[in-house]
Amino acid sequence: MNQVSPEKKQFVYILRPVPRLQKEEAWTEEEERVVGRHFAMLQALLKEGKLVLAGKTSGLDERTFGIVILEVDDEETAIGIMRNDPGVSEGIMTAELFPYHIALMQGRTI
Repeated sequence: MNQVSPEKKQFVYILRPVPRLQKEEAWTEEEERVVGRHFAMLQALLKEGKLVLAGKTSGLDERTFGIVILEVDDEETAIGIMRNDPGVSEGIMTAELFPYHIALMQGRTI
């Protein structure tokens, strides 16, 4: 079983589409390409052991959000990852970072 590293800190950032993109018909091929780069970045973080979990709610409206849970050395690293997320850096998503603590997770001992 995977264990949470005592040396690492956990953070979650919440992503929301910018208001103009809260309707399916507003999305263009360019926004889809940005999401592709966002997903590729998350896959790289997973391989590096920095990503614990990522996903989004179903549908697309004003309540839509995604979460990214990180396990990294410090808050500065988490901030850098969030700010460099293509969804954020290319302006199609807003993001807010929170310190986080995983209490229970399937397949992991805490």
